[in-house]
Amino acid sequence: MKEPLKLVVVTGMSGAGKTVAVQSFEDLGYFCVDNMPPSLLPKFWELVRESGKINKVALVIDLRSRAFYDEIIELLRNLDNDSFIDTKILFLDASDEELVARYKETRRSHPLAMEGRLMDGINLERDLLRDMRMKAQIVVDTSKLTPRQLREEIFHNFETSSETAFHIEVMSFGFKYGVPIDADVVMDVRFLPNPYYIDALKKKTGLDKDVYDYVMNSDKTEAFYTQFITLLQTIIPGYKDEGKTSLTIAIGCTGGQHRSVALSKRIGEALKENYPVRISHRDIARRKETVNRS
Repeated sequence: MKEPLKLVVVTGMSGAGKTVAVQSFEDLGYFCVDNMPPSLLPKFWELVRESGKINKVALVIDLRSRAFYDEIIELLRNLDNDSFIDTKILFLDASDEELVARYKETRRSHPLAMEGRLMDGINLERDLLRDMRMKAQIVVDTSKLTPRQLREEIFHNFETSSETAFHIEVMSFGFKYGVPIDADVVMDVRFLPNPYYIDALKKKTGLDKDVYDYVMNSDKTEAFYTQFITLLQTIIPGYKDEGKTSLTIAIGCTGGQHRSVALSKRIGEALKENYPVRISHRDIARRKETVNRS
C-alpha cells in the first residue's frame, strides 16, 4: 500500500519563527509552499497525486491569508478525512514581550496593525489563531529559543530515522580556474608529486588507477592524508553541532586533473563510512574542452 503524503501545516504568531521553520523543512527535503491561496490547494493536491514524486510538503499559513482564513480551516478539515494525506499542524508561538521585542528590533510592522498599536495587532492575531492552536499536534514556544535551537526542535519532531539532513560534498578543482566560492574547507595539494610531468600520465586523470597510484605512493602524500583526514573527522561534528546541513570540502591542485582528483576520491570514500558524501570533480574535463576548442 502506498504511503500517504506527509503534510505539515506551519502556522502561528507573526514573528514566532516561521521563516526559520520553513528553511528547516527545506533542509529535511520537504516541498515548501508559502501562503498558497486556498482556492488553489485542491488543484495542488491533484498535481501532487498525479506526479507521485512529492511525498513531503510543508505548507505555511499566516494571517497574510486572513481574507480567506475560514476557507483554509475548512480545507484542513477535509484533509483530515483524506487517507492520501497524513496531516500535522505545527504552531509556533511566543510571548507578547518577545514578539514586541522582535518587531522593535526588525522595525517591521505587524500585518494586523499597519495603522494601529503593535499590541492591538498581536492581540487580534491571537484571537484569530485560537482555533488553529487548539487543532495543532505540535506547539513550540520560541520565546527563549535561538534560530539554531528551533531548527533542532523541528529536526527532532520531523526527521525520520531514514533521513539524514547533514551531507558532505568533496570537490576537486584547479586553482588556475579559481577557488570554489561555496567551499567551507579549502585545501591546497599542489605540494604533492605531480603526474602532469610524467608523459604516460599527463593526459590521464586522478580517476585512472596509474595516476591515482602515482599520487598515493608517496610518503609525503601519506603523511598529508593521515593528518588531513584526522582533522576533518575532528571538525565535522562541530559543523553539525552548529546546525549546518551541508559541508563542502574543496581540494585543489594546479589544473584540477590529477592530484586533487585522486585525493578527493580517497578522502570522500573514507568519509562515506560515517556520512552521506558526494564526490565531484569540477575541472576534470577542462583540458579536454580546451583542446577541442583549439
